[in-house]
Amino acid sequence: MPNDVVLKTMNAIHRSVLKLSGGRLGWTADDMPVLELTTIGRKSGEPRSVMLSSPHQDGDALALVASRGGDDHHPAWFLNLRDNPAVKVRMKDTTRDMTARIADEEERAELWPKIIDNNSRYAGYQSKTEREIPVVLLEPME
Repeated sequence: MPNDVVLKTMNAIHRSVLKLSGGRLGWTADDMPVLELTTIGRKSGEPRSVMLSSPHQDGDALALVASRGGDDHHPAWFLNLRDNPAVKVRMKDTTRDMTARIADEEERAELWPKIIDNNSRYAGYQSKTEREIPVVLLEPME
């Protein structure tokens, strides 16, 4: 499983690609849109940003998978939004405030097959851990 240093390095490289390309590269990965998710740190109270892919979209709503590569622990961004669901999402052409919520059992049961149908690596991540990997829904603030 990736450790924190590896994850932070991958994020730094991704941000560098975006910056060096003037935003022309880095907004997709494996045919999925990439977004920068900014949460408020649950301990620090400071903004924390991470680059993530969204394996499923439904109109303005975006789905994220809190896989952390199949690690037995939830990613920090998930813990942050669980405690404070107000997030900022930056995509290629827009930045907007959104509300995050964890998909309930029924929603996850409906979404998970769609997610793994197009992105089988998430099924592999799920097989590596005993925890049920959460699906997070990001919805525009009203």
